[in-house]
Amino acid sequence: MREIIFDTETTGLSPDEGHRMVEIGCIEMVGRSLTGRTFHAYFNPEIPMPPEAEKVHGLGDAFLADKPLFAAGVDDLLEFLGEATLVAHNAGFDMRFLNAELAMVGRPAIAMNRVIDTVAMARAKFPGSPASLDALCKRFGVDRSHRVLHGALLDAELLAQVYIELTGGRQIGLGLADDSADAASGPATRPRLIPSVQRPHRLPRPFAASQEELAAHAAFLDRIKQPLWRSTR
Repeated sequence: MREIIFDTETTGLSPDEGHRMVEIGCIEMVGRSLTGRTFHAYFNPEIPMPPEAEKVHGLGDAFLADKPLFAAGVDDLLEFLGEATLVAHNAGFDMRFLNAELAMVGRPAIAMNRVIDTVAMARAKFPGSPASLDALCKRFGVDRSHRVLHGALLDAELLAQVYIELTGGRQIGLGLADDSADAASGPATRPRLIPSVQRPHRLPRPFAASQEELAAHAAFLDRIKQPLWRSTR
């Protein structure tokens, strides 16, 4: 199964208000393992960057001025996405912007039934707990110390680790390359969870009742009417 974990950065909160997507970062996962393949692009939004948005991701007008328009990169993006399942955090937000950009260049929208929302997954798994990406990184011990500003590819990398934890944990596979070569080399050796330790031999301990204990037990049974312990059945 091929999945693409992705994130976007934008000029604002809603494409309906004329805001545009300025960055997208995608990470490929195949068979529940990260392959190391990524897609990352910046786009010139053709509109000024609002200061409040720039404070979030640090992408200003000067930086984006020489970046290509979305139309110039759409073919490469769609080729990378292919028919894979898409995974995003608060997926409705990212998909509204992605589909708005696709509509502006005359491409069909991507159906939401191809999309997994990790916010919904987290809320279902941990009801009542914070479901932000930062909160989930903290819950699962995902290192985000290098994250000063939001960035599409960086956030996608963090989300990939969170998604693996949400869907079963690190044992599923965090390798950045296909490990089929290792598998072909021979059967995997199951690791021992408990190391083998040579312990000194102990003689069996006697646990027979003493004569005093047997007499006390017989006296106790005499006070019980038809005790089962004396049944001959």
